[in-house]
Amino acid sequence: MNSKFELEHIGINTPNAEEAEKLAHLLSIMFNLEPRHGQKSEFGGPYFECMKTPFLGTNGHIAMRTPDLTAAVEELKKKGFSFNMDTATYSEDGKLKNVYLNGEFGGFAIHIMQK
Repeated sequence: MNSKFELEHIGINTPNAEEAEKLAHLLSIMFNLEPRHGQKSEFGGPYFECMKTPFLGTNGHIAMRTPDLTAAVEELKKKGFSFNMDTATYSEDGKLKNVYLNGEFGGFAIHIMQK
């Protein structure tokens, strides 16, 4: 099976909340997007998540979404990838909602999300 993946957003690590807000504002102006405040991050539209404190990945993370996260995880495991299950979150009915792969790819962590 080949899972379908789509880009959800790019997460960019910044040193603090002020820098996150500045970057989200700049990206919003640049690309005609609506800025949005979040608890752990500032957003430049739906595409850019500017982290208020550095999180996984040297540079940040790339968030991908898929319609069947459980199947996608199994497919990626068969390809030799592993997951940081400490980052996994689950819905109230126990289904996997999102998880990060182990490691970095080009300085970015990879975050896989249920669509």
